[in-house]
Amino acid sequence: MVHRRCLLTGGLVLAALGAGTRSAPAQSQAMAPPARAGQPGPFRLEEAARFDHQVTGVAVSPEGRVFVNFPRWAEDVPISVAEVAKDGSLKPYPDEEWNSWRNTAASKLLPRDHFVCVQSVVADNRGNLWVLDPAAPGMDKVVSGGAKLVRIELATNKVAQVIRFGEDVALQGSYLNDIRVHPSGDTAFMTDSGARGAIVVVDLRKGLAIPRLDGHPSTQPEKGVEISVAGAKLRRPDGRPLQAGSDGIALSEDGRTLFWQALTGRTLYSIETATLMSDPDEAARKVAKVGTTCIADGLLMSRDGELYLTSPEDNSIKLWTGERAESVMSDPRLSWPDSMAEGGDGSIYVTASHLHEMSWFRHGAPTVLPTELFRLVRS
Repeated sequence: MVHRRCLLTGGLVLAALGAGTRSAPAQSQAMAPPARAGQPGPFRLEEAARFDHQVTGVAVSPEGRVFVNFPRWAEDVPISVAEVAKDGSLKPYPDEEWNSWRNTAASKLLPRDHFVCVQSVVADNRGNLWVLDPAAPGMDKVVSGGAKLVRIELATNKVAQVIRFGEDVALQGSYLNDIRVHPSGDTAFMTDSGARGAIVVVDLRKGLAIPRLDGHPSTQPEKGVEISVAGAKLRRPDGRPLQAGSDGIALSEDGRTLFWQALTGRTLYSIETATLMSDPDEAARKVAKVGTTCIADGLLMSRDGELYLTSPEDNSIKLWTGERAESVMSDPRLSWPDSMAEGGDGSIYVTASHLHEMSWFRHGAPTVLPTELFRLVRS
C-alpha cells in the first residue's frame, strides 16, 4: 500500500480563518514540502527511561545527548531539567543550582535565575539547548519574574542567554507551551496554550518577544471538541472539560512554514514564517487550514520532512499523509504521548506524561505520577 508519506501537500485547503473581529480572510493554500511515496513503518517501541515524576518535554542533540523536563504541575519536583544517561539515570542540567527553586522556597531564590515550571526543551542545530519556562506551577498563576527562555551551550554546559518575558508576553492566565527555533538561529516560535492563545515570535538576537495571532481562531480551543481517553471524556472533578489552545508546534526544515494545533482541537494550521514575523494583520488573514487530524499534544517535523503527531486519545503516534493522520505506532504504554524529538539515527523519542491520570481529572489519584520516555525505532 502506497501512502503520501509527507505531509501537507495536495489540494486547496478550506478558507483561512480570520482573527476575532477582523474582516473575513481570503482563501489560502496549505504550505508544505512535496509529498514522498513510501510506507511509514513498521516501527518498534523501546522504553528508554522511567521517571518518578511527570515528564513532558524531550530533546535530543545532534550528538545523541538526551534531555527531559518535569513541570511543576501537581507536585514540587526535585529536578526541572535533566540529562538522561544511557542507563536511564538523571543529572540536573545544566547544574543543581538552576534546578534548586522550590514552591516552598519561593521567597528565598530568585525565579529569574532558576527554573520554576519548565514545560519544554528543544535542541537546535547550533549546539544549544533551549529551555522554555512559563513559570506557572499547576498551570495557574505566573510567578512574577519567572517566565523566560534559557539557552544553554551544550559544549560548555553553561547558561549563555536568558530572555525574560514581561506581562505583555507571559500575562496572567498564559501558559507558554512549546518552542521551535528557526534554522538561521535568529528567531524562535512559541505556542501559548493558556487563556489568551497565541503564537509568540522571539527575536533571539535582541531578546525581544511579540505575541502574534493572539485571540485568532487557530490558536483557540476548537468549539464542540472534547478530549476522550479510552472512551471516557476528560473532565475535572467539577465536570469542567480540559480546554487548551495552541500547543503542538512544528517548523519546516527550511524554516519557511510553521505548523501548529490547539490541544483541544482537531485542525492543523500553517503560515509562512516571513508573514508571521512581519505583519500581524496580514498574518491573521494568511493562516491556512491544512486539514483535520486528531487530538494532538505534540508535533514533530522530521529531517525527512515528515510530520508526526502524538495522539493521546488512542495511545498512538500518527503521521500526516497530506490527507489524514495515520497511526504508525499504537501501544497502551504510550499513556498520553506528549512531546517528541528526533535522534541522529532517525529514531523518535516520545514522552508519556500520563496527563489524564492526574489528580486534576481523577479524584484520589496520587500527586507523584511515574512516567516514561520511549523511543520509536524503524524496524
